Amino acid sequence: MSSPTRLLIGDASAPIALARWGEPASGKPPALLLHGTGFVAEVWTEVAEALAADYTVYALDRRGHGLSHKPAADRYHFQDFADDLCMVVERLDLHGIYGIGHSAGATDLLLAAKLMPDRFARLFVMEPTVMDPRTPRTAGLSDMSKASVQGTLRRRAEFDSDDALFRRLRAAPAFASWTESSLWAYVNNGFAKLDDGRMRLRCTPEIESALLVPIFEAMEQIYIGDGRGNPFPWLSEITCPVCIATAEQSWPIYRQMADRAGALIPHASRRTFDGVGHCVAQEAPQKLVEALRTFAAQPD
Repeated sequence: MSSPTRLLIGDASAPIALARWGEPASGKPPALLLHGTGFVAEVWTEVAEALAADYTVYALDRRGHGLSHKPAADRYHFQDFADDLCMVVERLDLHGIYGIGHSAGATDLLLAAKLMPDRFARLFVMEPTVMDPRTPRTAGLSDMSKASVQGTLRRRAEFDSDDALFRRLRAAPAFASWTESSLWAYVNNGFAKLDDGRMRLRCTPEIESALLVPIFEAMEQIYIGDGRGNPFPWLSEITCPVCIATAEQSWPIYRQMADRAGALIPHASRRTFDGVGHCVAQEAPQKLVEALRTFAAQPD
């Protein structure tokens, strides 16, 4: 299948980049895909190509990632991402959206569905980042999470070539189960190829470190938001059908956060993917496509 069309949406000083499979003029309903922290729109390619038979498929580079804008470190709150998504939906005039999100990208969709309830037909959210605002804690971030944030700053950001990068990622446990196509999509789009052939990470260690602070705060039930407050009470106001998915081989904290989401969202259904880890779309894209089609066929 041909490469997706690339678009920049929003103000020139703060664009959100999109990949689109299919043409809006086809009349097919929109599917809107949101990746997790550190990734890029094209990691959805195998899923997007399959869904394009029935949908016009859009995948975002979330702020801080890919070709989207990269604001200051204090502009990566959950509501910032939701506002970006609402801007894209408004500018593209999307209606009847099938929202499909992973990890923190799934959170973007949940919050946007509350802000724009008339635009979303249904949501399939895989291991969203969620705190339960009914049981907040007042402690600071744990030493383990602080160490993880600091450790991110020491990550390698440049590699000698795309082949060297691919081999390095393939040997890493986090990417060992990814399909070859998904991993190459990340290499070719999550990194910029420099004039000398070296590959530079687009979501830099400094950006990813800033992204992780609110995420860890939500995991540990201490997120309070910024001056706009904490948006997680919004989850109880979502009106469209929602399926919350977890993965058998994922970390326990992701299942805990999925349970929080299930307790907050009215009438949410649940789904578990056997034999895969946190990145279902990149490890077992066909399993995900089948689940998405099953959920789409269910009555509202």
